[in-house]
Amino acid sequence: MNEISKLVEQGYNRIAKDYYSNRNLSKFNSELEKFASLLTDNAHILDLGCGAGIPTAKFLAERGIKVTGIDLSETMLNLARENVPNANFIKMDMNHLKFAENTFDGIISVYALFHVPREKHLEIFRKAFEIMKPRGIFMINIGIHESEGTSRFFGVPMFWSNFSPKTTLELVKKAGFSIVSEAVLERGGEYQYWIYGKKGI
Repeated sequence: MNEISKLVEQGYNRIAKDYYSNRNLSKFNSELEKFASLLTDNAHILDLGCGAGIPTAKFLAERGIKVTGIDLSETMLNLARENVPNANFIKMDMNHLKFAENTFDGIISVYALFHVPREKHLEIFRKAFEIMKPRGIFMINIGIHESEGTSRFFGVPMFWSNFSPKTTLELVKKAGFSIVSEAVLERGGEYQYWIYGKKGI
């Protein structure tokens, strides 16, 4: 694991409970509902950077969707297992996804991708395409300003890295996805760039 991954892991291990006690857990329910509506019946999805399993994994699992979540933080994963006992959670770095081709009907990553160096984003998108079934749905969000660096977050150092929305959209297309929709949205007083892609037409 590289130094950036260690910094993110250690940071979330320290702030996990404080972070969730101060978070609006329903601010992007409409986006999760849209993701769920695009999936096939009996879907199995992968949540990249699942955190404590709420709201994403819990929201989807409660709708009968099979959820596998991965995260760097063992503290977050332990919370996820408590919060969503009917989902499967694995300690794994999204830079090194260890799943077979055509495994998932959907892959989602919200409020997580910006903790990975942006030069790795295309590689992650390509791997997501590989491990997704045909007609699978890909949903991500990311910041709207191109930037990279470290700042204090809930009292701990945290790494952030974003391309512009235009570049992120180009990378998702380059990875092979067709675009279902994309937009900058304001949720809970924050602006994020949201993309829904599809493997195939």
